Amino acid sequence: MTLADGSRDAAATRIAVLQMTSGITPLVNARTITDAAAQASDSGAAMLFTPEMAGLIDRDRARAAVHIVAEDDNPVLAAARETAARHGLWIHLGSLAVRADDATGDGRWANRGFVIDAKGAIAARYDKMHMFDVDLASGETWRESAAYRPGEAVVTVDCPVGRLGLAICYDIRFPALFEALGRAKCDCIAIPAAFTVPTGAAHWHLLQRARAVEASAYVISAAQAGVHEDGRETYGHSLVVDPWGEILLDIDGGAGLGFASIDPSRTAAVRAQLPSLANRRPVPLSPAS
Repeated sequence: MTLADGSRDAAATRIAVLQMTSGITPLVNARTITDAAAQASDSGAAMLFTPEMAGLIDRDRARAAVHIVAEDDNPVLAAARETAARHGLWIHLGSLAVRADDATGDGRWANRGFVIDAKGAIAARYDKMHMFDVDLASGETWRESAAYRPGEAVVTVDCPVGRLGLAICYDIRFPALFEALGRAKCDCIAIPAAFTVPTGAAHWHLLQRARAVEASAYVISAAQAGVHEDGRETYGHSLVVDPWGEILLDIDGGAGLGFASIDPSRTAAVRAQLPSLANRRPVPLSPAS
């Protein structure tokens, strides 16, 4: 945060947000992430945030299946961990498609986010809870649940931006998850995404700002943008929104790296002015009429 006298607030944490146009080749996407991590580190960032499906975007499931492997074999995760350790940088991989522990035997994958610490260790994992199963007026049809198994756990992790709550893309439309993250007193919530253009144009900024205000927390949303190798188009506009709902970063256009500062005093000030988390009361369900 820049103060009135032009100096920097020592308490603020500089972060980097990577907007991507991920393709069908994981090693190419891994190089994009590692190059961004080096640039983020050189620019003084403590943490890099990447979008949903940072390692692979391919709606041809037969072709994609060749690259969807278990965590231990995933080259994008391995590259991110090595890069984090080399630069002493935390990295939030918004999500990767990985082969899940197949306890159910249904063969579906996981849409899994990873928080990697500055030593390269995995500090947290989060499996996307809400599957994007929709039929849009534009003619686009998506059935995420056909390939991916939903997660079941709310996840938070302590990292350079304070307590970070994890969500992914379509999760943003389900307030109960964000109520749980608010109760966990998250300082920031990450919502990496690959929003479609129609839904993004209609709802992206609205939903991001609403989630920041209701949780009295920063929202950090790295996004996919542009036309991808598999033919889909994503909305972009990676955002950082402060707890008052003010937009601190909005990456317009295609792939690129942006920076913002997370100031814990801003969160404390907003929660003191409008203590909605403290004032929240349980809402009883009305009996069926």
